[in-house]
Amino acid sequence: MLEDRLAAGSGWRDFLSGLDPLWRAVPGSFYDGPFLGNGGLAASVRRPEGETRLRLVLGDSRVRDHQDVGGPLWGGTRLPVGHLTLCTEGEVTGVDLRLSLWEAELTGTVTTTRGTVALTALVHAERDLLIVRCRPTAGTEQVTWTFTPAPAVAPRAAFYPEQRPAGLKDNPPPVLTTTGSGGSCVQDLACGGRTETRWRTTTGPDGTTLLCTVAHSATGPTASDTAAETLAGAGRTTTDRLTETHREWWHAYYPKSFLSVPDARLQSFYWIQLYKLACATRADRPVLATHGPWLEHTPWPAAWWNLNAQLEYWPINASGHPELDSLRTALENGAAGLLASTPEAYRADSLVIGRASQDDLRSEPAGVPGGTWPLPEIGNLTWALHTAWLAHRHTMDEPYLRDTVVPLLRKAVNYYLHFLTADEQGVLHLPATHSPEYGTTADCNYDLALLHWGCRTLLDATARLGTADPLAPTWQHVLDRLTAPPQDPDEGLWIGRDLRLTSSHRHYSHLLWFHPLHQLDLTAPAHRALLRRSMDHWLGLTGELRGYSFTGAASMHALLGDGESALRGLDELLDVHVRPNTMYAETGPVVETPLSGARSLHDMLLQSWGGVLRILPAVPDGWADVTVHDLVAEGAFRISACRRDGATRWIRIHSGAGEPCLVAPGRLSGPADVRALGDRPGPAGWTLRADGLLEIALPAGAECLVVAAGDTPDLTVEPVTAPAGFRWGLPAGPDLS
Repeated sequence: MLEDRLAAGSGWRDFLSGLDPLWRAVPGSFYDGPFLGNGGLAASVRRPEGETRLRLVLGDSRVRDHQDVGGPLWGGTRLPVGHLTLCTEGEVTGVDLRLSLWEAELTGTVTTTRGTVALTALVHAERDLLIVRCRPTAGTEQVTWTFTPAPAVAPRAAFYPEQRPAGLKDNPPPVLTTTGSGGSCVQDLACGGRTETRWRTTTGPDGTTLLCTVAHSATGPTASDTAAETLAGAGRTTTDRLTETHREWWHAYYPKSFLSVPDARLQSFYWIQLYKLACATRADRPVLATHGPWLEHTPWPAAWWNLNAQLEYWPINASGHPELDSLRTALENGAAGLLASTPEAYRADSLVIGRASQDDLRSEPAGVPGGTWPLPEIGNLTWALHTAWLAHRHTMDEPYLRDTVVPLLRKAVNYYLHFLTADEQGVLHLPATHSPEYGTTADCNYDLALLHWGCRTLLDATARLGTADPLAPTWQHVLDRLTAPPQDPDEGLWIGRDLRLTSSHRHYSHLLWFHPLHQLDLTAPAHRALLRRSMDHWLGLTGELRGYSFTGAASMHALLGDGESALRGLDELLDVHVRPNTMYAETGPVVETPLSGARSLHDMLLQSWGGVLRILPAVPDGWADVTVHDLVAEGAFRISACRRDGATRWIRIHSGAGEPCLVAPGRLSGPADVRALGDRPGPAGWTLRADGLLEIALPAGAECLVVAAGDTPDLTVEPVTAPAGFRWGLPAGPDLS
């Protein structure tokens, strides 16, 4: 039996506390300060340049406009809320703060010219409630709170005022009401909706406690009732009990999976991404916008569908967190928005989405292949459905496949089918479509890869579901006759038939054949060589590469088993692109890039594309010790593995769905042996195939142990040793020399 030492006593607390971000200097911006959230309500802490007091800037993923004019970036835009100011008697001169990952709680002290204040802050995991407790501990310091509303203006107006659409109405000014123990801010909207921020303070022997909530209603004033009831509900219990229930949620969240690598910076970064993801979204909250729930100065106040949304959700799969899958919720409820996004002539049997939308999935108008405006960037919905398909593959949730993924994918593929044409040899081609962020070309690799994946997946899915679809022969014909990916022997994959990659390109849209779609089999030497040539050419054109370029490259290197290059990609991300609190910016905050770094680390430690479980497939040579526990693979397998002194000592495989189990066990210290694990249901049998894969008959609910023959390793799950000393945040404090 496995011995999970993290589950005993304070194991998880001790592990995560060694990774907590620290602040010994006062954060001055969103990008270097602590952040909190519950997928809806969110807060970030800073003292902006030129200010003397600490702010908690509020955000909420549900707060947006609902006008019919101007699309998702104007009439439907996400809207800011405002900020709370911690009004100390003195000016803030220093902080000593810790963001506890295990508790999802900010604790520490704030030092001012008049004394010191102990502070504890959290956004409740299950209630839309910010709780901040302050207690003066030295000097003559006292605290009060004020709220400053942010104008309910489309953030894009600060960047592109000339694009403001005709007919867009200005929202009325907010109405701020304060009392001696709190207040409210009512922001009515021109569309008839409302956002209300409401707060209450109490002062006693233990200091001052602030309770604050934000509520939003798309139509009518019901936000006020919601805000009032949230604070009333909090008043029916104690702050201590609220804190307990908050911690209970987080203490159940983290142990669903575990990984530990001997790189302190990367290990801490990974666990902060899991914290960030649960702060940013939940299944019952809106689909993630580029900025998450923390709306800052940004021209991107929406969900973005040509890369961002897909990357944001990737980490939930291997980490085992479907409870965060708000993409699924959006797809299950977004049929009307998708239909409105589709050109009217094709709505009878097709769906497509443009570049950006809100949670209703109603985008700006999508383009038509062969056209010039709107841009014919038509692959975004199909790529989003690949992300949904990955969620299915990791849970084997058949109703999701049958009721959502297949019906939507069928219509997304139909949109392509309207435009395919055959040449004289019967080879199928696409007219000009747009490759994200580069250009428009016939036989665009972005779309060819997505169409190929879509047809293959529909055939596989309908076979699994036992449904006979009349379009199946068409899908097979596309697979048989679709043109080969445009390429050449030196540069690898082109953007498309009429467009080579000749300048630096941050997006890997032309490489989707390999990552993440896996449509070109990397067990074939020719395809491995093509990926290497393509990556060398892409990464060799410098100047426009950005953080997610390097996370994508890291995942592709991992596909090749090249752990050293994969790690260099992640090091580039952390060295150059990620900010002190692990956030990331391209003009405004964009959360997908650091989150995709967590996926890249998953790819180094576990891959399951093509029906094969690849265990520790791209571990750098310098990582002699690695532990993973209950990482989730396609087929709903849960994988645990232990690497010590450069060799894989043991692998535990648990089958959640009874799927075929093919295993590439990696670097065992000798020939593989497959055993039952204790008295649990074990394998029905196993064979070593000629290609080196283990084929294990593992029924649903059964598990097995893979070890080197004759070995009896220590089956302990515990963190590996990583050099101490690194902390995210601002751990060094100011230079007072």
